[in-house]
Amino acid sequence: MPRDPADAIRQDRIRLTHMVESARRAVRIAAGLTEESLAADEVRLLAVVKSIEVIGEASTKVSEGTQRGVPGINWRGVRQMRNRLIHGYDTIDPIRVWNALTQEMPPLIVELERALAAWPLPEPPTP
Repeated sequence: MPRDPADAIRQDRIRLTHMVESARRAVRIAAGLTEESLAADEVRLLAVVKSIEVIGEASTKVSEGTQRGVPGINWRGVRQMRNRLIHGYDTIDPIRVWNALTQEMPPLIVELERALAAWPLPEPPTP
């Protein structure tokens, strides 16, 4: 049975909300830290990693239509980061986590906030 389009739209909004909340949480957790102090703080590092994993997992559940409607997000990159953290759990690189946190998280938050503020998104053109 096909999904109800209205339900799919609601679910996408929920997923985008989970993503922005997790991104904000990661930034809050690491506030005031340096790359070195985050790497040395196992609890905070793991909390940031978990937040990034949630962002990536939620992104896999966002419909293709909504993804096309938010082209400012590197959807593939978000999923890849999640996969690196989940499947490479034994080789997590704190420098890579720090770079994601400081370089990728701020623009991701902006794009997610913009998308949620404009909700519902206009229908993107079909490729």
